[in-house]
Amino acid sequence: MKAKLYLPLTVLLLSLVSGIGFIIFSQELTKVPDISLNFIDGRKVDFETFRGKPLLVTFWSTTCSTCIKEMPHLVELYNELNKEGFEIIAIAMPYDPPNMVVELSEKKGITYPIALDIEGLAMKAFGDVSLTPTSFLIDSLGNIVEQKTGEIDIKQLRTRIKELLKTSKATIS
Repeated sequence: MKAKLYLPLTVLLLSLVSGIGFIIFSQELTKVPDISLNFIDGRKVDFETFRGKPLLVTFWSTTCSTCIKEMPHLVELYNELNKEGFEIIAIAMPYDPPNMVVELSEKKGITYPIALDIEGLAMKAFGDVSLTPTSFLIDSLGNIVEQKTGEIDIKQLRTRIKELLKTSKATIS
């Protein structure tokens, strides 16, 4: 009789513990981490540099077909909205060889900054990003307002960025 009682209690206890662990360890990031990035053009830049303007941070890989499919749309978005204060930073995954990152960015005509995350520090700082593309939309105050893994809806993103640009201009005024 006691053995029959222990099994349901054990299952319940394990469920509670794993549920609490999931809640603790799956908290979404709400603020941009305080890290520096090394860009393919040789610059080293702190995220603090981008404060005051909306920012899209996208983790990508040279072997990710969805990432490559998004690139022309992100270039178009960047070229359209950068003059209004919007920034994009693309962060290549640590397993991507730097020469392949540079080669692909040149081949695709990427105009926004591309960072190398050779040691995986940015990936870890943004919540252990492991899937690509993973993107973070950040407001002018450094708050992460949206996080997306998978293909971005560019039309929806454009609308959201324009809202953030209006808000950031109102905050500055």
